[in-house]
Amino acid sequence: MQNLNDKLNNKILLSKQKISETKQRLTEIPFRKLAPNMVTMMALCSGVTSIRYSVAGSWTNAVLCIMLACLFDGLDGRVARFLKASSKFGAELDSLSDFVSFGVAPAILVYQWALFDLPKFGWLLCLIFSMGMAMRLARFNTMLEDEDVPEYWSHYFVGVPAPAAAGLAITPVILSFEFPEIEAFLRSHVTCGVLMFLVTLLMVSRIPTLSLKKTKVKRYMLMPLMLFVVLFINFLLTQPWLTLGFVSCVYMLTIPLTCVRFLKDKATFEKKEPRVLKKTA
Repeated sequence: MQNLNDKLNNKILLSKQKISETKQRLTEIPFRKLAPNMVTMMALCSGVTSIRYSVAGSWTNAVLCIMLACLFDGLDGRVARFLKASSKFGAELDSLSDFVSFGVAPAILVYQWALFDLPKFGWLLCLIFSMGMAMRLARFNTMLEDEDVPEYWSHYFVGVPAPAAAGLAITPVILSFEFPEIEAFLRSHVTCGVLMFLVTLLMVSRIPTLSLKKTKVKRYMLMPLMLFVVLFINFLLTQPWLTLGFVSCVYMLTIPLTCVRFLKDKATFEKKEPRVLKKTA
């Protein structure tokens, strides 16, 4: 009888201890778990602020806010991995932030800058761009749970990623700051409309685009790479609009080259693994 009472008391003590630990977890959250979400919120605030500047006609500030959102978007995931603070909540918040910052803000900017006086079709193109961004992010989230993706896909994105798509969409705005003499061409309905539609197709397509997440650099290339980074930062600080416009154009040109490299990697992989499931082909 005494042993039975002792066992019951131990169970009660363990239950109370678990309840106490649960309450503590609910009332006290380590700062390292909040840090990535704070960076994501900075990206979201930048995107929303860009919309405000677009409505006010402050094009430079609107572009800068989108670029700032790209910076924060690149940092939040790395901060989460560094602090080992990745969470489902953070992933969902990041997707919502990306949709606003890279799906809505660029569409509003281009509409206010060039397409506002294009009857019906101007707003339609912006809607298509935003919906394409939503579908692209939804597909990206579902692919994270797919464990059957072949190894060669780890070096590529499926379609143009969200920050790159936003940068491509606002390229005419960026170039107009550096080349005001051709602003009429850059601001035309045809230029902006065709570019928005093309970028939307690239987002929702299954075209492979380059991902640098798992790219390894040869040791002998380290110093040239560091020199290139220094030069890039120097040009970004001294000639920001020309540098950003040049980067957007170069990125667009790399897409067909990336497709060629992808086909070579796919052929090499299938020779090594002839029975692999061609799920992402």
